[in-house]
Formats: sequence, structure tokens, C-alpha cells
Amino acid sequence: MLKFGEKIVKHKVLILIISLCMLIPSAIGYLNTRVNYDILSYLPSDLSTMVGQDILKDEFGKGGFSFVIVEGMPDKDVKTVAEKLENVDGVAEVLSYASKVDISIPKEVLPEQIFDKFNSGDSTLMVVFFEDTTSADKTMDAIDEMRAITSKQCYISGMSAVTTDMKHLSDSETLLYALVAVILTSIVLAVAMDSFLIPVFFMASIGIAIVWNMGTNFFFGEISFLTKALSLVLQLGVTMDYSIFLWHSYKEMQGTYSDKNEAMAHAISVTVSSVVSSSFTTVAGFLAMCFMSFTLGLDLGIVMAKGVVFGVVACVTVLPAMILIFDKAIEKTSHKEFLPDFEKLPTFITKHFALFLTIGIVLLFPAFYGYENYDMYYNLDSTLPATLDSMIANEKLSENYGMNSTHMLLMDSSLDAKTVNNMMSEMKKVDGVQFTLAFNSIVGTAIPDEIIPSKMKESLVSGDYQLMMIGSDYKVASDAVNNQIDKLNAIIQKYDENALLIGEAPATKDLINITAHDFKVVSILSIAVIFFIIAFTFRSVTLPVILVAVIELAIMINLGLAYYIGESLPFVASVVIGTIQLGATVDYAILMTTRYRSERYSGKDKMEAVRIALATSMKSVIISAMGFFAATIGVTFVSTIGMISSLCVLLARGALISMVVVLTVLPSMFVLLDKVICKTSAGFIPKDSNLKNGNHKTTVQTEPVSA
Repeated sequence: MLKFGEKIVKHKVLILIISLCMLIPSAIGYLNTRVNYDILSYLPSDLSTMVGQDILKDEFGKGGFSFVIVEGMPDKDVKTVAEKLENVDGVAEVLSYASKVDISIPKEVLPEQIFDKFNSGDSTLMVVFFEDTTSADKTMDAIDEMRAITSKQCYISGMSAVTTDMKHLSDSETLLYALVAVILTSIVLAVAMDSFLIPVFFMASIGIAIVWNMGTNFFFGEISFLTKALSLVLQLGVTMDYSIFLWHSYKEMQGTYSDKNEAMAHAISVTVSSVVSSSFTTVAGFLAMCFMSFTLGLDLGIVMAKGVVFGVVACVTVLPAMILIFDKAIEKTSHKEFLPDFEKLPTFITKHFALFLTIGIVLLFPAFYGYENYDMYYNLDSTLPATLDSMIANEKLSENYGMNSTHMLLMDSSLDAKTVNNMMSEMKKVDGVQFTLAFNSIVGTAIPDEIIPSKMKESLVSGDYQLMMIGSDYKVASDAVNNQIDKLNAIIQKYDENALLIGEAPATKDLINITAHDFKVVSILSIAVIFFIIAFTFRSVTLPVILVAVIELAIMINLGLAYYIGESLPFVASVVIGTIQLGATVDYAILMTTRYRSERYSGKDKMEAVRIALATSMKSVIISAMGFFAATIGVTFVSTIGMISSLCVLLARGALISMVVVLTVLPSMFVLLDKVICKTSAGFIPKDSNLKNGNHKTTVQTEPVSA
């Protein structure tokens, strides 16, 4: 690796130029990568709810839909609004009593339920069907155009409207996330490092790696809005320690080599060997998410694993080039490190190991209980600002029409009116069913067939299927609506065993079932992979158990805390924290373990070896954790998207909890289990008998930490 380092040093200017030139195609790729704002679209395509959506689009030419509430307008103006909306590009059709039944027909002859469900007080309800899916670009553009052409008397609700608002929020905030993360992390580094300017080059090299990573997402076609928002701050927090390690290695090598180019070449050599091996656990944590059937995990896992690789590449190429080119400016901004050396604390922790171990064991039980019982939410719009247009519209839909969710039923078109009416009669008896709406219920018996517009029939009956809409009092993702869906499916199966119940609520119910299984699989897989990486690294049977157990305790405390403070978490919290906090912060434990092994091998007794390992690792772990904390905590204050804010709170809190647990519980476990560790692990027992007798030299060894 020394030759590699020498080449980097020799061609530092060329490397910097090439890296900057690579930003151009990367930026183009970043700007042209589509962002998916629909979490439900990541469900497996073979689910009945997903199959039904494809049928709805293929057979009826409809994808998503929205309810439009029009207030204080006469019937003829309502019809004019409906016609305007139907002419919007991306709108398949508009369904309302004014547009589908000639307004010259007396309202009295309309079926009572259809009139009541389309009218409430001075407001009228329309259903707008879109040509494409809920979160398709064409659908969201149509929502924007609909808002532009309608007056303040019109309110557009539904998942497509929510998704459109989420898109605008995310697009306006994502760069702000990165800016806040960079500023806060730079402040931490400026205090923790020995130069005010070096954080600027850390941020620059990491920023280049982030753009490379985001630019190459173009080849995937699209990424989720969650991946786009989180990957920026996560890549910064996770890969920052690689830069810190290179800088420390460079400063150390300057004590041996007077020529700075030579010192950097050796620093790169050491960094490549250490950082590459250190990044394995982090990459493994991210890749574990790729095995979810809910493919949002694949989306986030691949992008973040790729980001770690780009971070390593930039650390050993771009950053050394920057440091050498701007060496004089860095030296002029040098200062003393402000962090103390923590000389007394390691002695105190080691001496009172039984106390800290007892605290860890005591915390385990309430942490596990909280971990198993914290509240989760699946309805993503529940944490969006109430001032959004879609939130206001949804509230009006609930208050005026009693609708909190709407299901759609695709059933056999050959079912006769009597069968359909019997089915609807049973459905109306199910708790929370507000209305059922099908072709026969709209037509009724009082309207002659000859005056029924053919377009109306085509909108609800097509080919092999006919469409029914079912209004529900219950909110999406609630236990009540999930029970309602089970009862509705039981009724449907009696009349048409091939019918498909689709919509946001049925799809979310599938999401709950799928992710419950997925998250268990990913949790076991991530633990197993990291377990074997640690076992291979230390050639040990016991150390993987100890290190993974320590970080899992930190994870349980982190997620369990949500239960005790009454914090409701997004459904992806457990898998995101379970993989990222494990994969990223287990390196805190690996750093200390490496030094502990080195000191035991040099002949130190267990108390002294643990004390030295803790003393030499403490500052690095604190800097790493504080950097990760700074990179994520700022997002919680600027994000108005509850899901992103909640995840960043957990990541920031998790870094600090892992730091405390690693610095207290882990060394305590080393002291308690030292004899077992030495017997079941390679490299702990010195071969030299003189070392066994206590004749030893103190060695200094540093290893990287991955935040």
C-alpha cells in the first residue's frame, strides 16, 4: 500500500482536478435521478393490492385518485369546475353527480345515498381519477395544475395530494439538511481537531464523495425521498472518521518522516489497510437491509453501502491531495486541542467496573420492555404540518363527509345487480363503513337506462371488472380499519373469490404484515454478518458475542426510550436503527478491543490493559460520536417531515448512547470476562515468557472508528 500512497502524493494535483471534473457528470446524474415519494410502491409486486392497482390502470385507465371538495358553488359552477379538472393533463376522469348525471334531472330522483355522499351542506364532492399511479410525476403535476386552476373554494385531498405536498417539502428542505449537518459537524471538528481549517477540507472531500454517490443513483432509475434525505447526512456522519484517522496518521508520521510528502504516503498506506477493514461492518449493516421484500430497504441499503465505498475512496485520494496542496494554510490555522485527555475517568471506570456492569444489567430489562412496546405509526401523513393544502382538505373530507379512508373493490363485471346489491348490504353492516358506491347504486331504479351517459358506465365497468368504492370512518393504518378490511374481504370472498380490495388502507395493512417479518429477518442477518466479521477479525469465539451484545444494549435503550417518553416512531425505525446503529457504532467497540488485545499481548495485567485501552480510545470514540450526533441532530430542527425528523433524532441519540455504553459497559465486561476472552481469542496471551512476567514495553497503536 505504500506504493499506492506514493502515487497519490506524486499526482496530488491531477487527482484533485480529476475528482472535481467527476463532479460534473455526478451533478447531472443527481439532478436527473427521479425521486419516489410513495412508500407503498415499494411493496412486493405480487401482493393482491399491487396486482389490483395494475388492473385498475390497465382496465380502467385509472391510477391514483383524489377527492375534491367544492364549497359554496351552485350546481352549474360545480359542473364547470369538474369540466376544467377533467381537461387537466394526467386526469383520467372526474366523477360527480353534476358531471355524470344531467343536472336537469331532479335531485329527488337520484338515489338518496348518492346525493348525500356527494353533497354536504353547501359543499359538493367530486372524485378525480388520474391516468397514472398515486406518486407518478404526471399525477403530481396534475395536482399542481388542479390547484392552480381552482379557486380557494376547492380543496384537493387524498394520497396523491399528500404525496405532492411531501415532494415540495422534501425538495425544499433536502439541501438545508446537508447545510445544517455540515455547519454543526464543522463546529465539532474545529473544537476537537488541532486546526480550524482542516474541517473545511474534511467537508469538501466528503462532499465530493456524496455527490459521486448521489450521481451514480441515476443508473438505478429512481431512489426514495427517504433515501435522498437521509443518505446526505448519514454518509457525512458515517465516513467522517475515515478523514479523522488519515489526519491523525499524517500527524503521527510527521514525527518519523521530516518530508511531508513521505509522511503522507505512509499515512495513506496505514489508512487504506485500517479504514477498508473498518468499513466492512458499516457496509454489512447497510447491505443487510437489501434482503427485505419491502424494497425500500434495498433502495436505502445499496445507496448507503455505495456511499461508504465512495467515502473510503475520497478519504485516501482526494483528502490527502487537498491537505498537501493547502498545507501552509492549514498550519496557519493550527491550535491546541480543546478536548481534555480524560486521564482520571478511565481509571475510575476500570476501578468501579462492577458498578457500571450492574447498571448495564439493570438497564437491560426496562430497555427491552420499552423496545418491545414502543408505539409505531404507518400513516406517514399523520406527522406532516397541518397547514399543508392536502392536510386541510383531508380534515374537511373527514368533518363534512365522515371519510377518513376509501377502499376500492375490483370485482367480476358479470356479477348481476342483485348480487352486487346483496354484497353492498352486507358491507354496510360492517363497523365503520360509511358508504358503498357502485354502478348500480349510482344509477338506482328511478333513472331510465337511456339517459345514463355511456361514459359513466365505462368509468365503473370495464372488460372483466367492475369497480366499487367503499368509504370508511376509520383512519389508514389503525387497528379499526385493519379489522374492517378483514371483515370486508370475508364478505367479498362469498360473492367473488377473485375480487381484489385495493387502496391506501389495504396496501398499508400489507405493509404492516410484510415489514413485521422483514425487520426480524434483517435484524438477525445484520447481527449474524457483523458477528462473523468480528469473529474473523479477532479470531475469537467470545468477543463477537460481547461486542454485539454491548451495541444491541445501546440499540434497545435508544428505541426503548421512545416508549417511556411517549414518542411515536415511524415503522422503519427499528430496521434503520437496528442496522445503522449496529453497523456504524460497533467500530467504537472494535477500536477499544484492538487496543485491549494489544496491551494484553504486551504483558499487561487485565486491569492495566483495560485502563490503557479505555484511555487511548476515549477521545476518539467521543469525537466520532459527537460528529455523528452533529451530522444528524440538526435535521430534526429543520425538517417538517415527521418521518425524517424522527429517524434523525434516533440516529443522533443512538450515537451518544452507543458512546456511553461502549465507554462504560464494554471495559467492565473485559475486566469481568478477561480470563475467558484470553482463552477463546487469538493474540491475547503473549508468547514471550518475559512479557508474561511483566517485562514489557508500552506500545502505541491507533485504529479508525467508523461513526
